[in-house]
Amino acid sequence: QVQLVESGGGLVQPGGSLTLSCVAARSKFVIDAMGWYRQAPGNQRELVAKINSRGRTNYTDSVKGRFTISGVFAKNTVYLQMNSLQVEDTAVYYCSGDFRWGKRVTEFWGQGTQVTVSA
Repeated sequence: QVQLVESGGGLVQPGGSLTLSCVAARSKFVIDAMGWYRQAPGNQRELVAKINSRGRTNYTDSVKGRFTISGVFAKNTVYLQMNSLQVEDTAVYYCSGDFRWGKRVTEFWGQGTQVTVSA
């Protein structure tokens, strides 16, 4: 088991910005990728952005040009810079990591941090 801890959520007005951070506890695993997901009430959890150990990123279409994911894998850390936030971005944001031990990759999750965009 690997513990991931998110921080940086909160309440922000439409058009505002927030930066989420996630730190994974050090472990025997090697990190293949880290990412951010979100889940709004009544909706399924969806991928927001992901970054792999080579720095390759992918984003869901609705956040392209507004959100930026970055990682410092040597410090087991991933960030999500969120700009031009919209009411539709309101959700619980979860950090996840793909952790490798040998040939096996296991995904672990954080507890989530609430992001509320409201006037």
